[in-house]
Amino acid sequence: MPFMPTSAFVAPAQERLWRSLYFYSVYRLILGGVFLFLFYPFSNELWLGGNNPPLFFWTSLGYFVLALISLWLVRWRQFDFDGQLAFQVVADIVGVTLLSNASGGIGSGLGVLLLVSLAAAGLFTRGRAMLFYPALASIASLMQHGYAVLYSNLLPELFMQVGLLCLAYFAVSGLAATLARYAQASEELALQRGIDLASMAEANRLLIHDLPDGVLVVDRSGRVRQSNPSAARLLGATAQADDALLEQWHPGLAERYQHWLAQPEATTAEPLIEMGDEWLVRFLPVVRDGFWGAVVVVEDRRRVYDQAQQLKLAALGRLTASIAHEVRNPLSSISYASELLREEKRKESRDRLLQLILSNVARLNRLVQDIMQLNRRDRAQQESFDLAVQLPGVIEEFAQPGGVSSAIFVCEVAHPLPVCFDRGHLEQVLWNLCGNALRYCHKQPGSVLLRGWVGEGGRSVLEIADDGPGIDAGAQSHLFEPFFTTNAAGTGLGLYISRELCEANGARLEYQPAEAGACFRITFGEMNES
Repeated sequence: MPFMPTSAFVAPAQERLWRSLYFYSVYRLILGGVFLFLFYPFSNELWLGGNNPPLFFWTSLGYFVLALISLWLVRWRQFDFDGQLAFQVVADIVGVTLLSNASGGIGSGLGVLLLVSLAAAGLFTRGRAMLFYPALASIASLMQHGYAVLYSNLLPELFMQVGLLCLAYFAVSGLAATLARYAQASEELALQRGIDLASMAEANRLLIHDLPDGVLVVDRSGRVRQSNPSAARLLGATAQADDALLEQWHPGLAERYQHWLAQPEATTAEPLIEMGDEWLVRFLPVVRDGFWGAVVVVEDRRRVYDQAQQLKLAALGRLTASIAHEVRNPLSSISYASELLREEKRKESRDRLLQLILSNVARLNRLVQDIMQLNRRDRAQQESFDLAVQLPGVIEEFAQPGGVSSAIFVCEVAHPLPVCFDRGHLEQVLWNLCGNALRYCHKQPGSVLLRGWVGEGGRSVLEIADDGPGIDAGAQSHLFEPFFTTNAAGTGLGLYISRELCEANGARLEYQPAEAGACFRITFGEMNES
C-alpha cells in the first residue's frame, strides 16, 4: 500500500458531506412531489390546504421547483456547501410554515416535518449557526399561529402546543449537533489512526523490501501473501503471481513449512532450520485470535559467513595493531640499550644496561604469555567445588614466590561457597586480580580483602577489594579493554583476559565502585544439577 497523504483522507470526508446533502435534497424533492400528488385526490380526507387551497397548491409547486433546483445545484456543486445548506433549510422553514397555515395551523401536524430539516442542519453546522435555524423555525411557527389566532379564530390555548413544538426544534437540533460532534471526533480519530497505520504499513513495506534476507508471509494453507525481492533472489524463483503457493516458490521450503505446522509447538516456537549449505530458515508464527500462518525468513548463510569473516578480520586487525604498538616500545628500549652497551666500558653501566635489556625481554615474554591466554577460554573444563576450601591454597601459592606476607590477604568467605568453574581458569583470574590489588594496596595486614557469599538465585559471589588509591572515574569505563593500563610496566591484558575467562565459565566479572580503594566482583554461574 503506497503512502497516502493527509489530503487523501480529508477528501473522502468532504465527499461524504456532499453526498449527505444530496440525499437530503432528494428527500425534499420527494416531499414536494408528495404534497402535489396528495393535494387533489386526498385534500378533503387529509385536510391538506383546507383553509387556503390556492396557497397550499402554489406553495407546494414552488417548494417542488426549489427542491429540484437545489438538487441540481448540489449535484453539480455550483456554490459552497454552507450556502446551499442554508438555502435549503430556510426554504423548508418558509415552505412548511406556509403549508401548515394553509392546512389549519398547528392542528395539521405539518410543523413536525421541520424536525427532519433541523436535524439535518444540526448535523452539518457548528457554533451559533446551529441555534439560528431552530430559532428561525420557532419564530415562524409562533408568528403563523399568532396570525391564525387573529384572523382564523384559532384557540389561543394552542400556543402551548406550539411552544412544545418549538422546544422540540431546539432539542432535535442540539441532539443532532451533539451526535455530529461525537461522530466528527470519532472520524478524526479514525483518520489519524488511518494515517498512522498507512505510515507504519509503508515503513514495514520499505523495510521488508530492502532487507538482505528473504521474507515470505505465508498463511496456514501455504499460500504466499507477501514477499520481498531478496526472497525471489535467494530461492531462485521468478516473479510469482499474487497468492501463489509456497510450493511454487520452492518445494523443499514448502515441505519444511508443512513439517513445522505439524509440530504441536508450531505456534510458539521459532526454530532455525538449516537447508543445505546455503540457507538458514526461520519460521515466526503469526498468532492473533487463533493461528493464522507464519513469516518465513530465509537467511543467506554465505552472507552471514562473510560478515563473520569481516568481523574476525577487523578484530584481528585491531589486535595486531595493538600488539605492534605494545611490542614497539620494548624493542626500541632493547635496541637503544644494545647500542650503548657496545660502547660502554664501565662495569656498572654495562650491568645497568643489561638489566634494562632483560626487563624489556621479560615484558615481551609477559605480553606473549598473556596473548596465549586468550586461546584458553575455548578449552574450559568446568567442575564443581567449594571455593571456601580452594581459596586459601590459591592465596598461599600466590604469596610465597614473591615473599609476600599472607597477612596482607584476609578471607571472609561463607562455608560452603559452591562454584562451577575451570580450576586453572579460576587460578589465573585470581592471580590477576590479587596481583593488581597487591600492586596498589598499602601492603599492611588486611590490605586485600576477599569476601564471598551466596547471593540471589543461589549464585556464589566473590569480591577482591584493596585499600589503595582506587581507580579514577574516567578510567573505569576502559578497565576491561585490551591493552589499557595505568601501569607503565603492565601489558593491559590482565583484566581483559580475566573477564574473557569468566565469561567462558558462565560467570561475570565487573568493577564495583567503592568509597576507598578498588573492588572487583565475580558473580559465578548457576550450579550444575549433576
